Amino acid sequence: MNKRRVAILGSTGSIGRQALDVIRQHRDLFEVELLTANNSSELLIAQAREFDVNSAVICNEEKYDEVASALQKDGIKVFAGMDSVCSLVGGSNIDIVLTAMVGFSGLASTVAAIKAGKAIALANKETLVAAGSLVTALAREHGVPLLPVDSEHSAIFQCLQGCGNNRISRIHLTASGGPFREWSREKIAAAGPREALRHPNWQMGSKITIDSATMMNKGLEVIEAKWLFDVEPEDIRVVVHPESIIHSMVEFADGAVIAQLGHPDMREPIQYALAYPQRLNLDNRKLDFAALGSLSFSAPDTERFPALGLAYEALRRGGNLACTMNAANEIAVAAYLREEISFYGISDIVAETMDGVEFVASPSLDDIFATNEAAKEYASALIEKRKGRW
Repeated sequence: MNKRRVAILGSTGSIGRQALDVIRQHRDLFEVELLTANNSSELLIAQAREFDVNSAVICNEEKYDEVASALQKDGIKVFAGMDSVCSLVGGSNIDIVLTAMVGFSGLASTVAAIKAGKAIALANKETLVAAGSLVTALAREHGVPLLPVDSEHSAIFQCLQGCGNNRISRIHLTASGGPFREWSREKIAAAGPREALRHPNWQMGSKITIDSATMMNKGLEVIEAKWLFDVEPEDIRVVVHPESIIHSMVEFADGAVIAQLGHPDMREPIQYALAYPQRLNLDNRKLDFAALGSLSFSAPDTERFPALGLAYEALRRGGNLACTMNAANEIAVAAYLREEISFYGISDIVAETMDGVEFVASPSLDDIFATNEAAKEYASALIEKRKGRW
């Protein structure tokens, strides 16, 4: 395997930090060229120095002077703002771009990297949720691989290796069920952010952890799976699997099901995407099947977790509706974390915004950006109007 030159967008987040841990184990195979962060300037500085990167971008322009004064004396070029990210990902010194930014903010930079012909290790699921048809068409046009990093989509991708032209009959996306899997609706309704952030299996950022608690995260993954693997909504099944050992399964026409298994550790799918098609050694916990005991499965409950049903609705109706849903969810989750709305206020805000924002059946990329702003404004107004009355 030739040495791969890597850009990590969102290097200070959970995925970015774990990606750098993978690269630490394989410094002979990967060279980090570009790191970006939104606000975490101190960690970005430390990472840039450790990996002696070519460039670093701090998206919060107010922190540019701090980062520049620390890194420029080491010969590291420092930039600020999202426009800089979009410009730098196209550099001839980059082979693969790991898109690990949180939320809709990852779309513009992913599009820029695709247009520059860079392989994409896709950890930002909102890119395909908001603009799946446009992004996948753009990737085909430029001959760019979209290598999934989400554990579930990486599992599906791995299950499909060596399957030739045999089409998927069904996808079974596994879900942990989150911290409220066994809670009653009444108890969930009273849950605050502290309880929702206690994920039983995965260590993740706050936004994705809340999405896991509402099961919106699984809804986003359903939409992402449709675009990554060209399957219909009715052929994507969600199954609750609290042990998180089976990361997802693929069913074929003859009824055979292939599954990918492993302990919950995001470094494995990150490494698989960065090194694809090679498998490298990884210092991680290996499965001991004799010690596993039993694995359990159940159907999701969309009455207790209505966000999952909203995602299926958005996927079936198409157009810009998934973008509307995603934008409203970002605003509602942030409000919940500030304790301005209740847990079920998140899905209520999302549903009302999906009804209230103009539907565009065949959106352009400009329409997607406009929809994102309109949905954020609509959801913010709903939250302000009802704040404290949930």
